[in-house]
This record gives sequence, C-alpha cells and structure tokens, in this order.
Amino acid sequence: MKLVIAIIIGTIALLHLYFMWFEMFAWTTRGKKIFKSFPKDLFEPTKSLAANQGLYNGFLAAGLIWTFFIQDPIWRTNISIFFLCCVAVAGIFGALTASKKIFVVQALPALIALLLTFITSR
Repeated sequence: MKLVIAIIIGTIALLHLYFMWFEMFAWTTRGKKIFKSFPKDLFEPTKSLAANQGLYNGFLAAGLIWTFFIQDPIWRTNISIFFLCCVAVAGIFGALTASKKIFVVQALPALIALLLTFITSR
C-alpha cells in the first residue's frame, strides 16, 4: 500500500511540475491550444498572473517531492498529509471557481492519496 501511495504522490508532484512549467513558461504559447475558450488576446496580459500561479504549483510539487527524502515515517506522513491537503483544497477551489475538470485532475488524486495515507497510518 505504501508503494501505491508513493506512486500517487509522485504522479501528483509530476503533474504540479508540469502545471508550473506550463503556467510560468508556456502560458502564451501552449495556453492558447489548451484553453480554447479563453480569449486569445488575454494570454499576454495575464502572463504574470499565470506565472504566479505556476510558482505556487511548483511549491506544491517541491513539498510532495520532499516527502520522498524524509526518513522519519511519522514526519514523512505528516508532511505528506499537509501538502496533499493543500493540493486537495486548491483543486476543490479551482473546481468551484474555474472548471469542474480541475476536481478530477487535481483534487481527486490528492483525496485518494489522503484516504490511503490515513488507512495505512492507523
């Protein structure tokens, strides 16, 4: 079960690294292809906002990656729970305010990892 949790956490971290790259460095290029309903003329003016959001996604990824280097199992579990909760809250907020798809892509994997973490840590 710990391996499954590690795979899910690693996948979530990789997704957030992708979100960071996309929002910080490819917002005005790939963004137009991904967000087709977003007005094309708004990508350039919102570039710094997207980069700021990308930075936060990078912090989430860094926190999740950090858990792979923590030796103490209790500390590792607590840090995992903290960053998974951050990802879940961000995903739920995004689903409520931007797109329901964000729940499936971001919040649901974090909630599954949290559930599995709670089950195995008891």
